[in-house]
Amino acid sequence: MFNLQSVQLNQVLTTDQFGSTSAPVRLQSGSSTNMPSKSGMSKAFAVAFVVLTVSVIAGTVTMFILYEIQMHGVNATAQPTFPATTEPPPPVLRLGKSVVPVRYSLSLRVGLYTRIIQEVNVTSPNQTLSFSGNSTVHFRCAQRTNSIFLHGLDLLVSDPQVKHTDTGRTVGSSLKKPDKKSRFLEVGLKDFMEVGEHYSLTLSFEGELSENLEALYVSQYREEDLEYEEYTDGDRFLAATYLEPTGARKMFPCFDEPEMKAEFDVKIIHRRDTTALSNTKEQETGIVDEEWKFTTFQRTPKMSTYLLAFTVSEFRSVRSPVTDERVEIQTFARPEAIAAGHTAYASEITRKILEFYERRFQIEYELNKLDQIALPDLDPAAMENWGLVTYQEGHLLYEEGVSSMLHKEVIAVMIAHELAHQWFGNLVTMKWWNNIWLNEGFATYMSYFAVDDVEPSFKMTEVFIMDDLHEAFEEDALASSHPLILAEQDVETPDAISGLFDAITYSKGALLLRMLADIVGESTFNEGINRYLKDFRFGNTDQNDLWDSIERGRHFKFGQSVENLMAPWTKQAGYPVITIDTTNGEIYQKRFLFSDTAESSLVWHIPIRFMSQHMSESELVWLTESGPVRKEEFISKDSEWILANVNSFGYYRVNYNLENWQRLLHQLETKPHLIPLMNRGQLVDDAFNLARAKLVDVTLALNSTRFLRHETEFLPWESALRNLEYFVLMFDRSEVYGPMQAYLREQVRGLYDFYRTDTENSSVPVGHSEQHNQINAVMLACANGLPECIEMATYKFAEWMEPNGTNTIHPNLRSVIYCQAVAAGGRAEWEFAWDKLQSSSDTSEKEQLRGALACTKKIWLLNRYLQYTLDPDKIRLMDVASIITDVATNSAGQALAWNFMRAHWDYVSQGDASLLIQGVTSRFSTPFELEELERFADVYELGSGVRAAQQAIEQTRVNIEWVNNNKDAVLQWFEAHTEEERYH
Repeated sequence: MFNLQSVQLNQVLTTDQFGSTSAPVRLQSGSSTNMPSKSGMSKAFAVAFVVLTVSVIAGTVTMFILYEIQMHGVNATAQPTFPATTEPPPPVLRLGKSVVPVRYSLSLRVGLYTRIIQEVNVTSPNQTLSFSGNSTVHFRCAQRTNSIFLHGLDLLVSDPQVKHTDTGRTVGSSLKKPDKKSRFLEVGLKDFMEVGEHYSLTLSFEGELSENLEALYVSQYREEDLEYEEYTDGDRFLAATYLEPTGARKMFPCFDEPEMKAEFDVKIIHRRDTTALSNTKEQETGIVDEEWKFTTFQRTPKMSTYLLAFTVSEFRSVRSPVTDERVEIQTFARPEAIAAGHTAYASEITRKILEFYERRFQIEYELNKLDQIALPDLDPAAMENWGLVTYQEGHLLYEEGVSSMLHKEVIAVMIAHELAHQWFGNLVTMKWWNNIWLNEGFATYMSYFAVDDVEPSFKMTEVFIMDDLHEAFEEDALASSHPLILAEQDVETPDAISGLFDAITYSKGALLLRMLADIVGESTFNEGINRYLKDFRFGNTDQNDLWDSIERGRHFKFGQSVENLMAPWTKQAGYPVITIDTTNGEIYQKRFLFSDTAESSLVWHIPIRFMSQHMSESELVWLTESGPVRKEEFISKDSEWILANVNSFGYYRVNYNLENWQRLLHQLETKPHLIPLMNRGQLVDDAFNLARAKLVDVTLALNSTRFLRHETEFLPWESALRNLEYFVLMFDRSEVYGPMQAYLREQVRGLYDFYRTDTENSSVPVGHSEQHNQINAVMLACANGLPECIEMATYKFAEWMEPNGTNTIHPNLRSVIYCQAVAAGGRAEWEFAWDKLQSSSDTSEKEQLRGALACTKKIWLLNRYLQYTLDPDKIRLMDVASIITDVATNSAGQALAWNFMRAHWDYVSQGDASLLIQGVTSRFSTPFELEELERFADVYELGSGVRAAQQAIEQTRVNIEWVNNNKDAVLQWFEAHTEEERYH
């Protein structure tokens, strides 16, 4: 996400207060200069930068600046007194409601060259990062005012012209010199605008393409198959946009808030050898001169500024199979990727997913075209721009024979998520960012059904749900978590907005929708969301609008409204744990927290779907108070077990009395199939997390892994491995680790042998869950020193390293085998992997190799790898955070990654700051590490990573206490059970 801080306004020149034009002003996110930060792509860019500065600010000293922006905070300014008929100036961080935008006419010239000519005896042109343009926003006056406030950040803005639309009369205007603490452009007017009248504001602007993957940015890639090799090198460039949540203001002056929807007429002026794409179909293209052409696009629907998008590139496209002439679907990528057929899978399933949503929502997709484009650089993974969805290459391209077969799941889920946004987010948009879960939670939830519809053989719905449960539960178990929906005033800065794009918003939001659908019934729920989409089409909503839509179709009576039912789940942080005593039927709830010192009086309305050992179907009861209350249904009869939260529909954990736990664990070891598959995974997850919260003994959690020696299903193994990872992080630097490895080595031996023939023959089973579990078997066996696994991995990698050697490793197994071979090897293996990374043009292969390079146990090689992340010619900025996190996950690299991240924070945090902080600190469990972390949080400008740092501090405190309390018991358990498992 963005790394934005508060802004200040620097006026470049001054003029009379009122006039038809005024000197340009620059509203900027920095503190000392007028130009955005640069990461230094090339000397050619620097030259162009100087030329641009001279042309814009005549008479000033020519500047060549490469710097890191230092951010400063903003204090509220006193509001001046206005006439009673005038709306007061807007608050410091939110626009007022004086004017309502209706339509923008945006013309923008992108100066970027997509290739640099190297023809002999011809002077090479200098690359340029400049863009310029003008925008006219047509708006309605909603409150009498003589000022227009709007956004415009890191832009040189000039020449304001305000006109009355109906009469054509010009209203005297100027760019006023605002207080430096304001974050808005302000256009002062000589006369008042009257309520209900329509006006237009035209502004000219200039700016520079970002090299930090935000707003309008430049991306660089290498073209492998050169059509004009004698004239050019292989470096190619493109321009693309990423405007969510607050990037539009860095591209053109606008009302950059989601509720201020408008239509857009877009015209892009670009080099003649390039293609421009935008949200809608091309309307007209023409030649400007021998160097430039223009492309205009059809008017967009009414939409928020963050959904505006365009690209300028030399990419080519492939059309999806036509089943409906109404919507043209094209997938764009690098020419060689198109020629190699790497877009075929995405192109095939996109129309199927789109048609699924049209059937599901009973609303046709709004536009007549849908473009998808695979970008070499994008952070985050994808963006749902209406009609022009952008993806990281690795999340859209599938390379037969190179990509893992399981990579199709990633692509299918990603496309399903972004296309769900065409309805949830694009057609119907939240009023403000505090309701962003209405976009992201729905897109996550709906992707379960879309993937299951278009790829039923994957059978991955339960896996996706369990992944989301784990992600949300982990983050929501901290006192520093946040409610799904915050007060608007708590989400106003760009950093605060960006901080909401987390597991709470995506995963918890999806899981609460799933829980609600189970409560009211799928048909009632689906009717409600379809009604919601129809009623608020092209509009903005908050969550109460959704509850009302579902309430209107509800066919049962719970005793309270959907709004009251869901309010505790969305407006309170965290989630409950229910405790059931099957000896007397008593049940109570409390907030689940890893820190047992944190007090909470929160109460939820909890639907408890339960079954017993001899029940054929589950039943539903409610817990609506803290308790304890007595329920006859939960009294165990004839020593049978009781299982609550069947199929994990509820967003809560379950604890039992010890006798019931023992019965459930015995069932897992004897006849596990009597317990639903999702609950076999969730029982393990609950046991481990209850132990982390000190609600059960840690030995009970460890006992929940004993059944795995006979288990071959993926979900229980995946759940166990996720939770055992915490034990590895806490103990892999202590004497506990040896006995732990010995135990896990014996536990996984059966699973490894189950897949051994396939693995050694470089083949995989048919089912996707079995393919996932094969990877788990190899990873766990090799990581814990099973000799036959390490021998297999090193042998297969060595075969590839031979002169003229070929890679016979199955694509599914490459990531894990590469990692284990590099871990077991030395310099030769690492440098071989690095050379392959540098020379490969395959997106999937590069991703697998990047992960493997972080697996080496040689500290000096890990340090070299970290240093490489500072060179954008070696490591792309969007990959920096994940590489540093991978190194930190390696016990040999954790300290290196922590020191490196702090030393180079200004550069590395341009990616995902929250991911960095969470990943690098995940092993922290000592007072010294806590002290360093607290100092880091106090001293560094963390931007959108503030909440992640707070959570890391809390988690470290929990870790310290947990290790102190459990280390001896864990050591004794592993020592006692190692020999026992060998015997079995």
